[in-house]
Amino acid sequence: MKLKDKYRFIRQNIKKNKARTFMTILATAMGCAFLIVLASVGYGLQQSVVKETLEDQVVTEINVHGKIKDDNYYPITNDEITFLEKVDHVKAVTRKKQLAQIPMFHLDKYQTESVAVSTHFPSEVKAGLKLEEGKLPENANEVVVGYQFIDTLMLGSEKDAFDEESGKVKDEYRYKDSLIGKTISMTIQKDVESDETMEIPLTIVGVLEKPTREWMVNQNVYISQEVFQEVVAYTGTPSGELGLDPEGLETTQSESYDEVYVYADNLEAVQGIVDTLEEEDYATYSVVSEMKQINTLFTIAKAGLIFVGTIALIIASIGIYNTMTMAVTERAPDIGIMKAIGANPKTIKQIFLLESCYIGIIGAFIGTLVAYVISVVVNLGLPVILEMAFDEEMPEGLQFSAIPWSLVLISVVICLVVTVISGMRPAKRATQIDVLKAMRREI
Repeated sequence: MKLKDKYRFIRQNIKKNKARTFMTILATAMGCAFLIVLASVGYGLQQSVVKETLEDQVVTEINVHGKIKDDNYYPITNDEITFLEKVDHVKAVTRKKQLAQIPMFHLDKYQTESVAVSTHFPSEVKAGLKLEEGKLPENANEVVVGYQFIDTLMLGSEKDAFDEESGKVKDEYRYKDSLIGKTISMTIQKDVESDETMEIPLTIVGVLEKPTREWMVNQNVYISQEVFQEVVAYTGTPSGELGLDPEGLETTQSESYDEVYVYADNLEAVQGIVDTLEEEDYATYSVVSEMKQINTLFTIAKAGLIFVGTIALIIASIGIYNTMTMAVTERAPDIGIMKAIGANPKTIKQIFLLESCYIGIIGAFIGTLVAYVISVVVNLGLPVILEMAFDEEMPEGLQFSAIPWSLVLISVVICLVVTVISGMRPAKRATQIDVLKAMRREI
């Protein structure tokens, strides 16, 4: 019997019991849709978390915390910087040192407290640093400020200058002129127990580009290494730290760096650089490491959800088994005739297995379509429901459900395996029917 004839025979038999076959296909479709929708939650949330992580961090950025020696962490110095710059596929190595006290900055009658940071601008430019306006510093007393620095400049020290709701400086107290070319005075305190201070005039020559994320704020003042060393010499403490006795202290710590970032040529090179640095006993962190942890966590979650969804298909398989068993019973005379005219038992078994596969394929197809519809509804409706229920705005771009082709393929394969297994026992029973009893419509 050809495959075409087997298929025609199956269609004829299914038409005789449309209602029962429809209910069996419906149960299979529901089980398949449940599996896909359930697992799609894991895929959707994984995509949202990964997207959020990649947007919040530079994907080619590697944070070097320090070097491990004798189970202790040591800060990165210029010697380590030279080594890091020579590693293959390293585009730039940025380094920053932050003053250990927060200076007061004055511009005419305006003032603000802000973090002062010494950075290496050539490496920052290689890493992708961009300015909103102005230029990079060329002299020791020239500085660049963060994009939000101007928002913190406040007229005098009025107590009612801040808006209670937003926490920002009120518009009437804010500085509104351009900062480029303006000279600000940085006030450095010598010690916590004295009122002695030093003022260093600084000229603003550039403003950094606005941060990519709305919630990110950069109001730092980026000073030169010369100004940084001037503060260290004045306070006599490392990084200008207050509350320390300068006598007996070594200020060599100023030669090390608080933040060191290595930037790779591309994302593919990140893991190789991380492996190289770890072999040299550097403590590192990169977005690739975080992605591994996130993907491992979601892989476990998706496997669990797929397993739970498979249980629904196993329950549906009971209906398939019942349908195929009834089909064998009702078609006993047809089976007897087929065996009487010389049909191979293998052919009879194949017919019933194909019928169970037919039910599984149609059920999987319908279930997949339904799952896609549910996924769209969930992504559109669930954020609205949650916002109304909890009165909180959901993160932009949050995706609750995603159905990749791999999930569809996994679900269809599981569905077919379950349906084939469900039809094996009835198919085997069909080959064991006695011809004479079948002709008398008995089993």
